[in-house]
Amino acid sequence: MERLQKVIANSGYTSRRKAEELIQAGKVKVNGQVVREMGVRVTSRDTIAVEGYILKNEEKEYYLLNKPRGIITSTNDELGRKTVTDFIATTKRIYPVGRLDYDTTGVLLLTNDGELTNLLIHPRNSIDKIYIAKVKGLVGKKQVSLLQNGVMLDGVKTAKAKVRVKKYDKKTDTSLVELCIHEGKNHQVKKMFEAIGYTVLKLRRDQFCFLRVDDLKAGSYRKLSPKEVKKLYFEATKNDK
Repeated sequence: MERLQKVIANSGYTSRRKAEELIQAGKVKVNGQVVREMGVRVTSRDTIAVEGYILKNEEKEYYLLNKPRGIITSTNDELGRKTVTDFIATTKRIYPVGRLDYDTTGVLLLTNDGELTNLLIHPRNSIDKIYIAKVKGLVGKKQVSLLQNGVMLDGVKTAKAKVRVKKYDKKTDTSLVELCIHEGKNHQVKKMFEAIGYTVLKLRRDQFCFLRVDDLKAGSYRKLSPKEVKKLYFEATKNDK
């Protein structure tokens, strides 16, 4: 027997966090009965319906996308804008692991593996995310130190980060800064720079865990290999060992 929210996540319907929200909202039925309580356990013999959709065990799929600028990181958009899932040719209900802003480019993982998604986005598992930010102005040693030691965002201090100024262009008065974090707060990188007085002009996620998109053009994707999936699980659970 397994917890209901875990079964929903493992089915590929959505993440465990979203599954819990759907349960609380009364949108999940087990054997025809609405379930709102957390922690209910089910077996493979139970019929589970989420928002009217009967869950089936789907084969897991894993995709690495080089997200272009101007694309929504979602499975659908009420304004009809193009989303990241529109780039992937699959019949499975895949969804993005975490989020990238509308104007942020780079590494994005998409899958229907709810368990892996939950592991990768949980802060306690410290999955590194490396960003390259182009900001206005010269980022000096003092500002680098502030970012490294954490800045206050909405009353909470960010975790320590790894920061390196890659380049400063005098003609344009812009700095290219590499920032490695393992948190995933909303608009975090942009807000971190704003907290120390800088505006982010361009932002790219260069790496997620060990995954990069150097060999993929913007809008292109590829499937992950079984070895890469296994390594992602290892990286996401090594702190528990």
